[in-house]
Amino acid sequence: MHALIVVAHPDPGSLSHAIAARIAEGALLSTPGASAETVDLAAEGFDPRFGAADLAAYRREAPPPPDVAAEQARIDRADALVLVHPVYWWSMPGLLKGWIDRVFTNGWAFDFFEDAGLVKKLRRLRVHLVAVAGADARTYARHGYLGTMRTQIDHGIFDYCGAHVARSELLFDAQSQDPAAHLATARTLGRMLFDGSGKAGATDRADLHA
Repeated sequence: MHALIVVAHPDPGSLSHAIAARIAEGALLSTPGASAETVDLAAEGFDPRFGAADLAAYRREAPPPPDVAAEQARIDRADALVLVHPVYWWSMPGLLKGWIDRVFTNGWAFDFFEDAGLVKKLRRLRVHLVAVAGADARTYARHGYLGTMRTQIDHGIFDYCGAHVARSELLFDAQSQDPAAHLATARTLGRMLFDGSGKAGATDRADLHA
């Protein structure tokens, strides 16, 4: 079993990166023979801008750009895809959104034809979403942010492609709570990556620094 853990945070010393490391540790310790690859989008310099070459690939006029094809190959090798990110303005950072815009494209993540409709192509993929929030759970509940994020990300992106969101966790109070609690949760999540169960968890806040 192989996990691909994608982190979108510019600071390698951030809580987001520490959480990703604990998830990888938990997965490797709990599943004999398992492997994990952590992708630091900021450190690798991934370009999130959807440009002319991406549009041509979307229209099936050209193959995907080499950096996009490399990311798609990474996902093809994975049994579990884990996305770890801080919440920026009640959503994911632009770096991660741009990664999704460019990588989860027509012809690979789904097929869409005017005469035949939509074909979901990622049904084999299990996705685990881990968002790191600065606000508390009460704030998310009061404004309906959790439901909005789930609709936009869990359903709007991954269900559209047929991927199964096994877990969707929002880790609250990242700036005020002892990080040990979130790191322990991350390790537990790692141990459950390949267990076949699916439990929806919490949601995150719109913090710019978690």
